[in-house]
Amino acid sequence: MAYWTRQARASGRMLRLQILILSLWLVIVHGMTDRQIRDLRSETRDIFYHGYDNYMKHAFPEDELRPISCKPLVRDASNPAHFGLNDVLGNYSLTLIDSLSTLAILASSPQISKGRNKALEEFQQGVASLVKQYGDGTDKLSGQGLRARGFDVDSKVQVFETVIRGLGGLLSAHLFAVGDLPIRGYDPSLEEVRAAKALQNTKKRHAVQGIRWRKGFTYDGQLLRLAHDLGRRLLPAFYTPTGIPYPRVNLRNGIPFYPNSPFNHDAEHGQCGITQQPSVEITETCSAGAGSLVLELSTLSRLTGDYRFEHVAKRAFWAVWNRRSGVGLLGSGIDAESGLWIGPYTGIGAGIDSFFEYALKSHILLSGLTAPNTTILADRDLAGDPNSLFGPLSDEDHSAETFLLTWQEAHSAVKRHVYRGPMYQHPHYIQADLFTGATRALWIDSLSAYYPGLLTLAGEIEEAIQTHLFATALWTRYSALPERWNTATGSVEGGLGWWGGRPEFIESTYYLYTATQDPWYLHVGEMVLRDIKRRCWAKCGWAGLQDVRNGEQNDRMESFFLGETAKYLFLLFDPTHPLNSLDAPYVFTTEGHPLIIPRSTHNRKHSRKKSASSPSPVNAAICPLAPSNIPFSVSATAARNDIFHAAGLARLHLLPTRDTMESPIVEFSSDHPSISLSDVQSPSNYTYYPWTLPPELIPSYAISSKATTRPTFDITFPVLPNMVLGPGTLQRVRDGIMINSMGGLRLGMIQDAPSTGDSQGIVNFYRVQAINNIALGKDEKIYLGRDIVAGAVSPLDPNFSRIRDTTLLDVVVDIEESGSLPEETTEGLLMNATGSLVTPTVDGSSGSPGAANMRVAFNALVSHVSSIIRDRASAESPKVNRVHVPAIIPTGTGAAPIPDFEEAPSPDTSGGFKGSLNWRSIYFGGENCNERLPPSVPNSHQVVILKRGGCSFSQKLQNIPSFAPSTTSLQLVIVVSYSDDEGTPPGWLIRPLLDLVQTTIGGLPRHNPIPMVMVGGGDQTYDALKHATGVGIKRRYSVQAQGIPINNLIII
Repeated sequence: MAYWTRQARASGRMLRLQILILSLWLVIVHGMTDRQIRDLRSETRDIFYHGYDNYMKHAFPEDELRPISCKPLVRDASNPAHFGLNDVLGNYSLTLIDSLSTLAILASSPQISKGRNKALEEFQQGVASLVKQYGDGTDKLSGQGLRARGFDVDSKVQVFETVIRGLGGLLSAHLFAVGDLPIRGYDPSLEEVRAAKALQNTKKRHAVQGIRWRKGFTYDGQLLRLAHDLGRRLLPAFYTPTGIPYPRVNLRNGIPFYPNSPFNHDAEHGQCGITQQPSVEITETCSAGAGSLVLELSTLSRLTGDYRFEHVAKRAFWAVWNRRSGVGLLGSGIDAESGLWIGPYTGIGAGIDSFFEYALKSHILLSGLTAPNTTILADRDLAGDPNSLFGPLSDEDHSAETFLLTWQEAHSAVKRHVYRGPMYQHPHYIQADLFTGATRALWIDSLSAYYPGLLTLAGEIEEAIQTHLFATALWTRYSALPERWNTATGSVEGGLGWWGGRPEFIESTYYLYTATQDPWYLHVGEMVLRDIKRRCWAKCGWAGLQDVRNGEQNDRMESFFLGETAKYLFLLFDPTHPLNSLDAPYVFTTEGHPLIIPRSTHNRKHSRKKSASSPSPVNAAICPLAPSNIPFSVSATAARNDIFHAAGLARLHLLPTRDTMESPIVEFSSDHPSISLSDVQSPSNYTYYPWTLPPELIPSYAISSKATTRPTFDITFPVLPNMVLGPGTLQRVRDGIMINSMGGLRLGMIQDAPSTGDSQGIVNFYRVQAINNIALGKDEKIYLGRDIVAGAVSPLDPNFSRIRDTTLLDVVVDIEESGSLPEETTEGLLMNATGSLVTPTVDGSSGSPGAANMRVAFNALVSHVSSIIRDRASAESPKVNRVHVPAIIPTGTGAAPIPDFEEAPSPDTSGGFKGSLNWRSIYFGGENCNERLPPSVPNSHQVVILKRGGCSFSQKLQNIPSFAPSTTSLQLVIVVSYSDDEGTPPGWLIRPLLDLVQTTIGGLPRHNPIPMVMVGGGDQTYDALKHATGVGIKRRYSVQAQGIPINNLIII
């Protein structure tokens, strides 16, 4: 009994110990306590007010604040070409407009003082101050403000910046004001809201005129009317031949500086004088500038019923997208008048960034909505509608699903050509060639830091986490993100080391924390907050950094610092904010303004339903579950085994620990006890791991996987006697480069990541990434003539081995012009990534259920190259066309090897062919199942063409009489396949199986088995071959380096 008592006591103590350990673990794994998060939220609020209060005190009603000199920042009137300033500053109190939605967000988690919600009062007072300066948007006396009537200001501004900052800020603030976006505790009555949503409050008198706010101000939709006024002033910029808007517009005078605009074609009534000289005004815009207008302008249309805006924005978006390159990439610069790309570079950053963002977010915002009403357009004065220049957009152009497809296709192209995966030390993005996808530069810019957030929104969590880790490492190194940074040199690119308070990195951090709830991202946010306070504090606000390396400040607080950076930081530290749990299709614009199309607008003849003609997404991605934590760990991100790789790519391990407190706030702190040590010490450190998490929260068993590298080497060919050298050595063709001489040639090889083969599992291959220092895209090919290779390459060279294809060859046919082969026959069979083909088999005319397939991919390499050459030939058409028909060689005991016939000659660079084909006597024998061929046929015809079906392949060959081999007797049997085999996808061929030894009609084994191949195309091929004047064959070859196939080098 005593034993059991002692045992029970021991078990009880053990249980209490386990409970204690578990409770301690639950505290630890939280990573950051609620109090810590609340304190960070409070600090973020203080950051915002330090900037906002000083702006209102020292700069309002001007556009921006100089935080060091405590003065307003205004347009540079002395230098109209100062685009960095004048494009943004429009003389309409930009920082206030950009800050209103942040104030509304702060109002949901306010610091209550004496029963007052300071943020809500500041929001309402800000709206009142704006209306006082610019009027209420009506044509009455109240429409005239102290500074202007609406936005009737003589300011030439950039369309894009004005839409995302000015128009987006007004619309978002209006949606908060009328309750369509939530403010906790703000609940105006339905009657007040109904009156405030009326676009023109003069048309109908309501018992309630609007929403009554403090200090006697009534909100009756002033912001929406001002937004409509601003939108109308931007419309002239859309009068272009392409639908792509001009980059700039004067808010008062329109576009008199673009004389080629259709808006100015009427010299008497347009904006251009009769004698005006051609302008040198820049017509170049960018993909982001032209394609990132859909959210704001569509919202404006849906709220006002004026659908001009939604139409011009969508037309501009599609005008850019439809000009993407053949590899699916968009350029950064494009001419609004010609629609031509300007510059060959592309990436995910500056000039392109928000186009991708708006493709996905337009899908979200417009989901379920039908096309906007077009009848209002027809009723309007067409002189004020750029849509009058074009036909109507299709239902597909309006469809939310089409925008999703666009995002998916764009992301696929970026992943293919711009993204560098783990085999490049750690995933990141580069600058690529717009037309080929080849690498052009190895720098990234700070704007690219938005992309992980967009990937998170799209459900691409793993790619988002990987690339955000690298951005985190860079921030850790510089306590900010430099404008450009080079992954190859590990340093700031071209002296572009400034950081102007950009929000993109903290925006992605916010999205990732929302999706994963990983405390890692809270610590990243704390790092950003501390670094901003330590490095960017100024007496009257927050300064940008002129150089992240030395902390030099510049005297400008960009409007987006309060409109985005502070907003995303606050939302990161406010997990219970109503926006973070809003179950509705709302989005943040590229300027960080929340937008939603409220249900009340559906009364205007459009509702949230899918159009019958809407396309279905190729891959309807869903948001995956957050990565699960390893037991007894804090952060799934901190426990990743590739976290060292990101740190290594940023070169964190090469930097010393920072132990100095360089900060302009240090001197100020001596007189202000509210400034703590944490404000001048950043949690950023230059240790290798884990950068942001406190050391006690690092998993003790954290490990890093071995960094993968891509094997690379060069193959150089010597210059031999009689080799051709000079500019004609390389020729650019449609999808790559043709090599005319190998003398002095240098091929840069790289081993690509393993890929999954059709049926052979994991396949490795090399790719030629550069030829004589010319970078190649991943989809570009290199074409080599067989004769050129034979004279320059040693058969024993392990780095360049020519391998004959034992499965495929090309039947070369000269066809008179009256006959033509079907397209699918003349083009070819798909080779897999290794340069070879899967070789399944089947006997007879019926498919074997277990047999694998071989796809007809319609891209025969030889015929493709010869067509390229013919394109460059003279306009005079030849009387005979030479085509290459892909053919499959059979297998089995009855399959005769293809003899080493003299191959058909290769095309020359003039578009002609060197010599005729060997076999000119052809016999057509039908199915050849029930009757044997006449004895004279195999003796007097070199090629016999048979139809597939009716009997087995062995039976067809058996019905060919015996013959004496000679140069004029039967050389080859070609079987034409008619239909897809049962159980195989359309367009696939089965490799013939001859499982019986070839015999004569009498059953005796043939002394000279007959070679056979099979082609596709059915009756079209069979009938076209009746016009053949000659037949030959051409072998296919691949090249291997060190036993591994080179997948983009083609021997013809």
